[in-house]
Amino acid sequence: MPELPEVEVVRAGLAPAVSGAGVASVTVYDERSLRRHDGPSEDFIDRLTGRRMLTPERRGKFLWIPLDGGTEALVVHLGMSGQVLLRDQSTDDALTRIRLDLDTGYRLNFVDQRIFGSMAIDTMVPTTDHPDQFVPSQVVHIARDLVDPLFDDRRFLAALKRKNTTIKRALLDQTLVSGIGNIYADESLWGARIHYDQPTASLSRPRAVTLLAELRAVLAQALAEGGTSFDTQYRGVNGQSGYFAHSLKAYGQQGKPCPRCGTPMVREQFMNRGSHFCPRCQRLR
Repeated sequence: MPELPEVEVVRAGLAPAVSGAGVASVTVYDERSLRRHDGPSEDFIDRLTGRRMLTPERRGKFLWIPLDGGTEALVVHLGMSGQVLLRDQSTDDALTRIRLDLDTGYRLNFVDQRIFGSMAIDTMVPTTDHPDQFVPSQVVHIARDLVDPLFDDRRFLAALKRKNTTIKRALLDQTLVSGIGNIYADESLWGARIHYDQPTASLSRPRAVTLLAELRAVLAQALAEGGTSFDTQYRGVNGQSGYFAHSLKAYGQQGKPCPRCGTPMVREQFMNRGSHFCPRCQRLR
């Protein structure tokens, strides 16, 4: 599933093309891609056609494009395999579920192989921590992410200490910190030498601060490298793959020597997925 770096790459790619553009026409090919829209496809089409788009924004794994008037936004969730591809209006893509033609000559194709992603028109509401900021109502419960300038380290560390859970479960909790999924959790925990099943209450403040630093470093590197692409299910708006997969130290590296100590990396079942770690560097304490 696309995580913060992948969604941010899409947001940044869309920004110069859609900011200020008008929606000339909307075509819905598969209503399943409107599962988060409150209304039928006709409502989605009517409310979006003729609107002018503002600068795209993002929080965690959610992407939205505010619409003229300031009270609504087009919310995009990529799900497991969603892509927003920027094309000219003579180009179509297989598995396009929703198509937007803009008055600038661009076309946005929402492509989704597994149809877990969606588009929706949603109302903008104040954020809980800064009432002068607005986000779509579908996003209001999502915590700020680590590249948000208003992310509060002290608040996060205090909340983490209070959590009665284990560290990787906490990192995947989008109401605590958003945008982190399986890949970047495993990479950051390896960098901080913390076992994925370490109880959060047992983490000292210095180790928690180290983990925050590792999370930011991993996300920054992934952003610089265009995100992580393992197959055709994640692409930027121009169809190009990210190449952070070549920089992975832990995720998917089971059986290979740990880059730090040489011990074979291990994969264990975790929440219907896997956790990848070094049994020597990341001992459960």
